[in-house]
Amino acid sequence: MFARISPYWLWLVLALPALGMISPFFDENTRALRGVIHGSGEFAARFMIISMMATPLLMLTKGSRFARWLRANRRYFGVAAFAYAAVHTLAYVLGEASVAKILSEATRFDMATGWLAFLIFIPLVATSMDYAVRALGTWWKPVQRWTYAAAVLTLLHWASLHNWNGWPPAAVHFAPLAALTLYRLWWTYLRVRPLRTA
Repeated sequence: MFARISPYWLWLVLALPALGMISPFFDENTRALRGVIHGSGEFAARFMIISMMATPLLMLTKGSRFARWLRANRRYFGVAAFAYAAVHTLAYVLGEASVAKILSEATRFDMATGWLAFLIFIPLVATSMDYAVRALGTWWKPVQRWTYAAAVLTLLHWASLHNWNGWPPAAVHFAPLAALTLYRLWWTYLRVRPLRTA
């Protein structure tokens, strides 16, 4: 079932949440962008989480069809996460409408973590294409592992917003990824493996 889903249909589904985020960019009232900031940020985090869950989910479910499909298409979710993060950043910049204010806020913990996460996203998405995989060779995986740093920074950014009032939704969203990551670490490094017989 999942294997027959066209990438074009997947892109359409991933783009659907963005349809409601277009009109506020043409609204003269910058307050209209606040909803875009929240919505785009949440979808950026969600799609990043989904892309990162693919491999540990495949391990947990012993190669289920859905997990195989998700792993085969995780690149699309990762690129979509960056696209929504870019919309999130653009909406914030336009909403503030002041370079001085943006720079003054950039040193705050909640904002600095967001900016760092976005900056890490840029080389990740730039090296997600097939030509980059071939060009980087054995360096491709170490580069892509920076996704974990981006995820931690995104979690801290979300949780620390509004005097740490953002931690409940952030915890709910990141809990499945944290659990699956811990399972992956246990399976890879800590589980007791059966002894091989000669």
